[in-house]
Amino acid sequence: MNLNRFTKLKNFLNQLEKNKIRYTLTNHRDEVIMVTVVIPGQRWEIEFFENGLVELEKFNTSNDIEEVSFLSQIFVNCLES
Repeated sequence: MNLNRFTKLKNFLNQLEKNKIRYTLTNHRDEVIMVTVVIPGQRWEIEFFENGLVELEKFNTSNDIEEVSFLSQIFVNCLES
């Protein structure tokens, strides 16, 4: 990753920290660093690619609170997919 691309990622992380927004860094694919941000009602996955590309995927929640029994349904849904 060249210095300019690293600077883009570092500047983004600095903005998150300045605004006291928590994040995690992960690496699921070669040449990609993913920043995951969770805020109330949303989860953002921002991928910084070695070639300079930045992709954002945003997930919104329904804000519905489920019963604990719903946990078992997660596994059923995963097995059906």
